[in-house]
Amino acid sequence: MPMLSSADRRACRRSLAEGSKSFFAASLLLPPRLRGPATVLYAFCRAADDAVDGSADPAAAVADLRRRLDRIYAGRPAACPVERLFADLVETIDLPRALPEALIEGFAWDADGRRYADLAALEAYAFRVAGVVGMMMSVLMGRRSEAALARAADLGIAMQYTNIARDVGEDARAGRLYLPLDWLAAEGLDGPALLTAPSPSPGLARVVARLLAAAESHYARAEAGIALLPPDCRPAIHAARLVYREIGHRLAAAGHDSISARTVVPGRRKLVLMADAVAAALLSGSTPRADAAPDSARDLVARLAAERPGPAAARPGSAARLIEILTIQEERRRASRRPMPVRVGVRS
Repeated sequence: MPMLSSADRRACRRSLAEGSKSFFAASLLLPPRLRGPATVLYAFCRAADDAVDGSADPAAAVADLRRRLDRIYAGRPAACPVERLFADLVETIDLPRALPEALIEGFAWDADGRRYADLAALEAYAFRVAGVVGMMMSVLMGRRSEAALARAADLGIAMQYTNIARDVGEDARAGRLYLPLDWLAAEGLDGPALLTAPSPSPGLARVVARLLAAAESHYARAEAGIALLPPDCRPAIHAARLVYREIGHRLAAAGHDSISARTVVPGRRKLVLMADAVAAALLSGSTPRADAAPDSARDLVARLAAERPGPAAARPGSAARLIEILTIQEERRRASRRPMPVRVGVRS
């Protein structure tokens, strides 16, 4: 495995800090051995999403992503930092290719401008663009059991539902509509009209509330699986769950109006939730509920749980070795430029 530059690592870290402040905050609670690899994973997902979102020809961008994934899994990534790092991560943890393939399929649905007839159809989308990211994190943490993967998918779906509920206005102004069409019809709302002139209404607020309620169901199921994770990983996943749930709580307090303003969680509140997450991790039980995987995830979860990881993933300490490679040059550079700090704190 080649030595990776500190510039590569910084590029991925910037992507995380700028792209998702909530995920970045939660990632600070990951153990050092996994913080870098998790950043690489996020940076790849973010770069892939941006490549489609920012393209004048989204379908061509999706096709290019699939070609890039071919090169990554062949060990011939492009020269860009994110792809080099992600290729090393794929090799080190034996990341099943079906997971990033499912992610790219979700981006293809975005490129097609797909709409979702009901909640089941929306869940299939949320699973692809977010549930599989949760599953990749589970693999990164060394947990590939059916129960662990199922609960990771639940958390990703819950987060995506929260994002959709929060971003109704922003998505509509960009010509996108993710809310279940049958829910809109039940409230007498017309999808194309919502795209043309998005405005808050009691009916739309009820649709947003229903989606947040669906998210809550997945958040509850996800909580039960955190006990399956390594103990030093639990605070970060608890924090991600609590911070994203807080977005929904604040949206509800604002009358479920996601048109007039974008709901955010202030930095101080995130710190409180992160402290709560650490406490919750200490109380995590050891026997989570044996709920089935979400319908949209069931087949893939069962298939991946039945697979045996390759030799690289089975080697003890392989993830620790990757984080060592990612950080050693950066730590040496910092040590040569300034004295050791006398105080350490969480940076927002």
